[in-house]
Amino acid sequence: MDKEVEAQPADATPATLESIDIMRIMEAIPHRYPFLLIDRMVDIVMGQSAVGIKNVTVNEPHFQGHFPARPVMPGVLIIEAMAQTAATLVVLTLGAAFEGKLVYFMTIDGAKFRRPVGPGDQLRIHVEKERSRANVWKFKGVARVDGVSVAEATFSAMIMG
Repeated sequence: MDKEVEAQPADATPATLESIDIMRIMEAIPHRYPFLLIDRMVDIVMGQSAVGIKNVTVNEPHFQGHFPARPVMPGVLIIEAMAQTAATLVVLTLGAAFEGKLVYFMTIDGAKFRRPVGPGDQLRIHVEKERSRANVWKFKGVARVDGVSVAEATFSAMIMG
C-alpha cells in the first residue's frame, strides 16, 4: 500500500483555487475554536502549495497568559497553523471522502522563530509539499507578517483514512 501519489503529466496544469473561506476550512478539517488557527486560504495549487491567513487578535485565549503585558502568539501555535493549512490543502486535493479526517503530526524539523507575532498582525502561512507517499505528506512551511519571515519549519503528517 506504500505507493506514490499519482503524478500529473508534465504538461498538465495543476488545479487551482483562488481562495476558500472559514466555512470551507471547517468542512475540510475537524478543528474548531479556540484551536482553529486559520481564517482563510488563498493561492491554492492542488497537491502542491497554499497560503493560509491567520488574523491575530487580542481576544484569543492564549494571550491572557502569554504574556499579559506583551501579548505574544506561542510559536507552537504558529507551527500548528502551518499544519492546519497543509491539512486543508491535503483534504482539498484528496476530495470529499477525506473531509473531517484526523491528521496527525509525525515530525517537525528545523523550526525557527524569527520574531514575535502579536495582536494586529496578519500571518500569511506559506506551505509547499515536499513529497507524499500513501497517506503521509511532508511540507515546508514559512509564516510571514508584512512579507517578513517570522517562523519556519519542515513537518510531516499522516491523514487517517
